[in-house]
Amino acid sequence: MPRPWRIVAIVAAALAVLSPPRLEARHAVMAKAAKASVKPSAAERCEPGKFRIIVDVGHTSEALGATSARNDPEFGFNLHLAKLVGERLKASGFAATRVLVTDGKAKASLLKRVATANGARADLFLSIHHDSVPDQLLEQWEFDGAKSWFSDRFSGHSLFVSERNPHFAASLSFARLLGKELKAGGLHYASQYTLPLMGRYRHQLLDKDVGVYRYDSLVVLSRTNSAAVLLEAGSIINRDEEMAMNSPERQELIAGAVSTAMRTYCEKR
Repeated sequence: MPRPWRIVAIVAAALAVLSPPRLEARHAVMAKAAKASVKPSAAERCEPGKFRIIVDVGHTSEALGATSARNDPEFGFNLHLAKLVGERLKASGFAATRVLVTDGKAKASLLKRVATANGARADLFLSIHHDSVPDQLLEQWEFDGAKSWFSDRFSGHSLFVSERNPHFAASLSFARLLGKELKAGGLHYASQYTLPLMGRYRHQLLDKDVGVYRYDSLVVLSRTNSAAVLLEAGSIINRDEEMAMNSPERQELIAGAVSTAMRTYCEKR
């Protein structure tokens, strides 16, 4: 059994080791290490000039997508708007923005888009589309002497994200920011995707304020390694909205909304 004086000596030595100056120094080192551990990595921080954005042109010249009320292909709408979005993003300082035009048939082109985005190590993937409706909702009319189809029942834009995306939270964050900017510009989102009449195109509404929907199975959203959002910019099967989507004013409004949302998204990272 240790003698009492030895026990006192041991305790005194321990207290000396843990004296206030040494404790303070130790706490300072630990606090500094903790602060460093939560500091965002270079990959997580957003530097606009280095932030790699893929602006994907929906569909291809071989698979044109939907047909508008006046018999114009969706691909043309997508290409024009995507190029404008790309220009506005670069003008805002996002110099690494790339407008992606893919060739080939529909399904094959989806995998090409994903492979290109992943190979480029994109930080954000934005796919540009224009909307239509299920065939059973279409009505017939004649335009320029040709039989055409339309549906004026629904209008508006919509935003889609996938919970299968490895960066779902970031995808949802950007989609919400973009939805807020579009709403601030006086636009409304398409509400029909929650209705049973949409059939297999029916989707869960994740944000009822700005129109963000969940679309888990969409390849370009679920298989990209970056945050990914699909924008249906407006309905080209609606006769009035088709005309609006062709106007420079609407196109500039949407491109400006993307640019502003991207700046906000980047600042928050």
